[in-house]
Amino acid sequence: MSFRSIVRDVRDGFGSLSRRGFDVRLSGHHNRGKSQGSVNDLSDSNQAVLVIQNSRWPNLPPELLFDVIKRLEESESTWPARKHVVACAAVCRSWRSMCKEIVRTPESCGKLTFPVSLKQPGSRDGTIQCFIKRDKSNLTYHLFLCLSPAALLVENGKFLLSAKRTRRTACTEYVISMDPDNISRSSSTYIGKLRSNFLGTKFIIYDTQPPHSDAPLPPLGRSSRRFNSKKVSPKVPSGSYNIAHITYELNVLGTRGPRRMHCIMHSIPASSLEPGGSVPGQPELLLPSNTLEDSFRSISFSKSLDRSTEFSSSRFSDIMGAAVSSEVPESEKSKMPLVLKNKAPRWHEQLQCWCLNFRGRVTIASVKNFQLIAAQQLPVAAPSPPSAPAAGTSQPAQPEHDKVILQFGKVGKDMFTMDYRYPLSAFQAFAICLSSFDTKLACE
Repeated sequence: MSFRSIVRDVRDGFGSLSRRGFDVRLSGHHNRGKSQGSVNDLSDSNQAVLVIQNSRWPNLPPELLFDVIKRLEESESTWPARKHVVACAAVCRSWRSMCKEIVRTPESCGKLTFPVSLKQPGSRDGTIQCFIKRDKSNLTYHLFLCLSPAALLVENGKFLLSAKRTRRTACTEYVISMDPDNISRSSSTYIGKLRSNFLGTKFIIYDTQPPHSDAPLPPLGRSSRRFNSKKVSPKVPSGSYNIAHITYELNVLGTRGPRRMHCIMHSIPASSLEPGGSVPGQPELLLPSNTLEDSFRSISFSKSLDRSTEFSSSRFSDIMGAAVSSEVPESEKSKMPLVLKNKAPRWHEQLQCWCLNFRGRVTIASVKNFQLIAAQQLPVAAPSPPSAPAAGTSQPAQPEHDKVILQFGKVGKDMFTMDYRYPLSAFQAFAICLSSFDTKLACE
């Protein structure tokens, strides 16, 4: 049996099984009551799992299964063909374990495969190119993965995330979801949110999953005590963990030039940019699996939380000042959260405007355009004697602290590019870019 016929048989068999189960569930809901239909759905699901486990596909020899999935992963390297790799992971438990062993994270391969990749750091070797499409009529934003260099011209992309803007009395919220249409906190696809203060100068990114255990965890958000109907009954509600702060400097009269912003990433240590550094606590599941103990702990904390301290200037300035200060020991500074700042533009005399080099990815001037680099500096190492480069060798690589980690810019009326890299994830980068869309009464 050829390689392609094996993949075709698995895909067809799994698809027919899913359709058969779907038809049974529809008939059960149509002819029976709600409770009885739920019991039948459970039995049908168990029957479907039993059929898969008793088929020939879960019992393939590990060596053959490894070779099949390995060749498929290498051949289907881009979307939409990469959906076949995801389909293999959904066949059964043994196939899923094999896929997790073969398919690498975006940090090492630069590819987004499974949904959990949206919360894992981007590529170390280059940027992951995306674009954001804005819909002003319903205040929604959709993030897509670029599938080709001309993806922006034809709006051809793989959907990743969506967000919806909601204006409240004292703040603005952006709810972030994995569903392009159902964007709400009660949805099972809700993964986080962005909240601003009244002026739009300070933002907080909330995640449904806690950061790594060594991270200095800020107080939990108010929403952690709200029970989402689809996520509770009788399970535990998702948390609302503060993972990042974003601040824009006040610039009422515009005398300071373009916007100035800083991002304090509580879930990413500053040591992640050092040689051999990494981002700890990377999730294995996109949707959190909270325990009952963690749920009640978050509820008790959030009840006593003073809302006035969430956007306090002291919290922002203390963390940022310590991160960039030269008086803090380097051993302590590496344990602090990573701080990002926007790259300062230069004034172009001929064009009479502020300019940044986006390498062709941004085509329209806008106050929203920015590039983020690390605010911290590497420890000063002992100088080494200079040596002339050998013939045919390339120039030394650019230090991690000088690389553009995230860039965002306008290319059309409602089209924007978003390119990110390690140590940011797609979720974090998307939330930071959403802060640039918000109206800032005192920044321009």
